[in-house]
Amino acid sequence: MVLLFIMGIVPALIIENVVVRSYESRAVSQRTVMVKNQCDILADQLVKRGYMNNPTDEVINAECDMLTNIYNGRILVINQDDRVIKDTYNLDLGKTSLSQEVIDCFSGKETSLYDDEHQYIEMTVAIRNTESRAREIIGVLLISVSTVEINNSKEILETRGTLTLGIAIVLILILGLILSRVLVQPFQKITSAIEGITDGYQDEDISVPDYVETELITDAFNRMLTRVKTVDDTRDEFVSNVSHELKTPLASMKVLADSLNMNPDAPLEQYKEFMKDISDEIDRENQIISDLLSLVRMDKNAADLNIEEISINEELEQILRRLEPIASKANVKLYLDSFRPVTAEVDETKLTLALTNVIENAIKYNKPEGGWVRISLNADRKYFYVSIADSGIGIPEDDVDSIFERFYRVDKSHSRDIGGTGLGLAITKSAIAMHRGAIRVNSKLGEGTTFSIRIPLMHVV
Repeated sequence: MVLLFIMGIVPALIIENVVVRSYESRAVSQRTVMVKNQCDILADQLVKRGYMNNPTDEVINAECDMLTNIYNGRILVINQDDRVIKDTYNLDLGKTSLSQEVIDCFSGKETSLYDDEHQYIEMTVAIRNTESRAREIIGVLLISVSTVEINNSKEILETRGTLTLGIAIVLILILGLILSRVLVQPFQKITSAIEGITDGYQDEDISVPDYVETELITDAFNRMLTRVKTVDDTRDEFVSNVSHELKTPLASMKVLADSLNMNPDAPLEQYKEFMKDISDEIDRENQIISDLLSLVRMDKNAADLNIEEISINEELEQILRRLEPIASKANVKLYLDSFRPVTAEVDETKLTLALTNVIENAIKYNKPEGGWVRISLNADRKYFYVSIADSGIGIPEDDVDSIFERFYRVDKSHSRDIGGTGLGLAITKSAIAMHRGAIRVNSKLGEGTTFSIRIPLMHVV
């Protein structure tokens, strides 16, 4: 409505003002030309009839009076002695006129002045002796012409323009109100549809294809809604999985403890075996809780990065030494390719956690026999790069974009057999993001997976 008002009313105001001013300027110009022509004729007659020496000429006086009546003005005839020899108002007859306009006219400069405030045109016309070659100026006509009629016509134009403008404003406001309702209605539909979702997710997508803009908005909202539903579903599934993961060690420990209590005379070997099983279940429970706490710390930024300059080569070697027993048990070979010495400013704990999660996953999801994991380290002047490639089972193409999401498990049943909580890669991505780094994945089902990590050498605040 505001745009319509500005585009409709402002040009109308400008046009009205231009038209009125243009009419006034043109009318004054035409009146000035007409009076000037009449005065030139009158000046010639004054010379021919010798009026400057005989101001009692009735013909000239009658013509002056007639022009005065026609143009509702006043005519003064001034001789070379600057004395007024004719005044149609008989007010300044016989007086001396020394106005600047008269002086300029005797010097050969005729003047014309429009006074819009007092509504008159004043001009001077030189009376020249046409009988002499020098055409000397022997007198001056000082004429004042009323412009009341022009101003009355201008006021009529302004009144009609204002009336027309008022009607236009009303019509534009009505049209603007109608158009605004029509234009806003699709957005009101979107608002109503979104409000309907606040009490719960709708199974159907919202659709308002009235405009390209509304269609783009609804498409974006539907994608967001699908994403939220997916996250909500995976969260519910995560709660179920974690509940199961947390209950399973507790149930096992409960069974083992009850067995020992019910058989106080159990052999020492059986007692030690049960206690070892209980210890393993406690470690498993502790791992689940540790992963959850790590993810929470990443999300809430509970701890600032403890930045220190470390050797990435040595760090990778230490990680591989810790994971070597797991790899040997899974019959997986570990290889480290360091193309150059790399020193970087990082949080050693968080970086170690991130790299360990990826490498441990590469070991767990590898081939049953003869698998391998190859870790490569390289750097340029700005970043260092860690590539972790394996010969494992790979990741389905549809799941590649989701593996870094929290609570996401590619193969739920297989993952539960292997172990873990589905939080490792989410923790890894958060840790790398805190270092202003990036992680990418390239995988082919049945052939293996490659994770590519890039982290700045210098810590970026």
